[in-house]
Amino acid sequence: MSELKQQALTEHLAELRQCLIISLLAVLVGFGVSYSFIEKIGVWFLKPLFDVLPKGSTLVFTSYQEAFFFI
Repeated sequence: MSELKQQALTEHLAELRQCLIISLLAVLVGFGVSYSFIEKIGVWFLKPLFDVLPKGSTLVFTSYQEAFFFI
């Protein structure tokens, strides 16, 4: 079991800042990787809907936000 050491408030804040920066970088890297595969992800995500649509029909988006990433 690890020992907990007592830290000053500034040390806690420095550690928190470091953890937040690492977390933000991880989210940015994850976003970048997933954005590079956005078309494949969109096809996979919408495949069940395309499977039940009648032949020759297309999806209709009623607002700009709905189709923003799939265009």
